Amino acid sequence: MERGNQTGGRAGGPVRAGLSRLLFHCLPRPWAQLLLLYLLTFGILLPLLCHRRRHSRYFWRTAHLPRLTADSMEHSRARGQEAVRYFQETELHEEGSALPHPPGPQLVVAIITTVRWQGSEYHYYLQVAAEFHRLLRGCHWCRGHRLFACNVHTRPQEHWEALAAARLIPVVQRFGVGGEADSSGNRFEKEKQDYVYCLRQALLIFSPQHVLLVEDDALPRHDFFEVLEDLLERRLATPHARDALYVKLYHPERLQGYLNPEPMRILEWAGLGAFCGTLFASLYRLLTGRHSALTFAFLAVFAMLVAELGGRHYLLEARRLSPQLYALVPATECCTPAMLYSAPAAKRVLTYLEGVQCRSGYAKDTALYALLRQRGEWAYALEPNLVSHIGLYSTLRGVIAQPSL
Repeated sequence: MERGNQTGGRAGGPVRAGLSRLLFHCLPRPWAQLLLLYLLTFGILLPLLCHRRRHSRYFWRTAHLPRLTADSMEHSRARGQEAVRYFQETELHEEGSALPHPPGPQLVVAIITTVRWQGSEYHYYLQVAAEFHRLLRGCHWCRGHRLFACNVHTRPQEHWEALAAARLIPVVQRFGVGGEADSSGNRFEKEKQDYVYCLRQALLIFSPQHVLLVEDDALPRHDFFEVLEDLLERRLATPHARDALYVKLYHPERLQGYLNPEPMRILEWAGLGAFCGTLFASLYRLLTGRHSALTFAFLAVFAMLVAELGGRHYLLEARRLSPQLYALVPATECCTPAMLYSAPAAKRVLTYLEGVQCRSGYAKDTALYALLRQRGEWAYALEPNLVSHIGLYSTLRGVIAQPSL
């Protein structure tokens, strides 16, 4: 055994020596070696590997985005049909299998929904409602959680999806059967008022410890309640975290890059560069016997560029291996598909939003973010996202002729 180890050691030495001689012979200067590394990586390797990845800087939009959009819409249509069947079959075989109604539940999930005249064939609300209902039924620690829909359409009887699922998912209607016209024409203010109404109803009806306010195109991931359990029981157990105004469970992937102006993200980027730069510099020293501060700096920047150009989104996906790996970071501005509030924080949010007038360019997500500085509050965002934003047709942006991811 000892002889074998000695043989392996002698074999490894010539290999490293051969690589070193080849490297020195072809490119004797360190700057030339590092330049070649940059050219091969950023000019050939990453473009080949990442041109199909939508969240990479190398993504070839004109070549791949139409196909990805078409595939996404087809998958969404299939999920919508499956959701319709889910409610039909569950009603037939499990009618009356309502969730328990304990007083003061730990969590209430409220789905804010309205009619979408465009994209109605995708059944966004039914997709989201079916997935939440399915996840709650399969979650052993979620027996005390409640789920309901908040129908904010001005003519609630026209929202047939909410009515179709009402036997399994209770519905609260903001407007009466006759409907109420929105005389102001300010869709952003109405959206805020809808949000305030649904949040208030969740508090009044259930008196929960926490409220999760979800828009009807925010599809939960399969590990949603596992991660939420860790978030509620461990991450938000400290007094400082418990007093946060809200926790965002979604941030657009296109805004998750390191170059977006978020101070904590810049620190993360620098830390990644320092860590990977140390590893790469050690490997370089092993191969060449050379080491310098400048080499370390070049390799640290190399690692940072790989992470940014390849896509930070894909690094975040590695955190899905365990609920404990999800990161709780300072909140960013956009957007509000899924927001978690403690009961005391929800009451403060109601007070704040009632004193705010929303408009184009100052929607409810901007208003909520502005309140953090104005009121001395703080908030968090969870990374990676716990929901997927599946709505390619918006109730605020009007008619969309060509939807795109």
